[in-house]
Amino acid sequence: MAKGTQDFTPDPRNERILINVNGVLTLRAEAVVSVFDSGFMLGDGVWEGIRVYKGRMAFLKEHLDRLWEGAKAIAMDIGISRDEMIQRLEATVAANAMDACHIRLMVTRGVRSTPYQDPRVVVSPATIVIIAEHKEPHAEVIEKGISLFTVHVRRGDPAVQDPKLNSHSKLNCITACIQATEAGANEGLMLDPHGFVATCNSTHFFIVRKGEVWTSTGDYCLGGITRGNVIKICREQGIPVFEKNFSLTEVYSAEEAFVTGTFAGVCPVHTIDGRKISESRGPMVERLQSLYKALVERDIAG
Repeated sequence: MAKGTQDFTPDPRNERILINVNGVLTLRAEAVVSVFDSGFMLGDGVWEGIRVYKGRMAFLKEHLDRLWEGAKAIAMDIGISRDEMIQRLEATVAANAMDACHIRLMVTRGVRSTPYQDPRVVVSPATIVIIAEHKEPHAEVIEKGISLFTVHVRRGDPAVQDPKLNSHSKLNCITACIQATEAGANEGLMLDPHGFVATCNSTHFFIVRKGEVWTSTGDYCLGGITRGNVIKICREQGIPVFEKNFSLTEVYSAEEAFVTGTFAGVCPVHTIDGRKISESRGPMVERLQSLYKALVERDIAG
């Protein structure tokens, strides 16, 4: 089966990486957090995935904006300034001598005195962990694409668990991923509570119809940074782009489909629910891949 957007070839260098735990660089085999940590115990925290190209973190401002906004929304004090966070990120990349990598930045509410939900039992500052790994998406995925399967797991109502929050609590996405992989697909396509297409379990979803690029309204998905950049690119280039409700019927009859994410960028989708959308990447996907690459280059150039 073709690789998914998050798959990568294991790199033996990752066994020797230094991981930043609360400002201290520690060998991977020795990097730990407490069993009483809020993230481990309750999924209480927020996180970001950040790509490094040519030694520079792409779209760093947008990632830190989302991290700080998420922390504020759950009344969590990150405990350090943005400048201090950037210093820790840069120190981690430099300590591992990385020119290109993928960073997972995780912030949890800290250590609890007892296994209990109430944040008032937290007895430490926030836990901040930075993992930078040697990771590159498979070239096959970027060129030929992935398959999707529409899962029964829906994106939640914001009053239940707001999908705008990039929290450590990802169980609904995990169950969606399980159903999709058991069905033989790479990733799960998820509907919103009204039955319209929302997003995928780990990426954002787009279709191309008659020269137009469509994506969901965004009401039931994370405010994706790559998603937003692709919409921005379309508007700058005069490509008609719409954030709207659409159904699986319109998906199955699309000329092209693709997903977006920090790790793989723009990735084509060749099959959805067993229906062939395209043999590989189409002309619009290929164009957007090129335009997105140029946008990344401009961003890391400062």
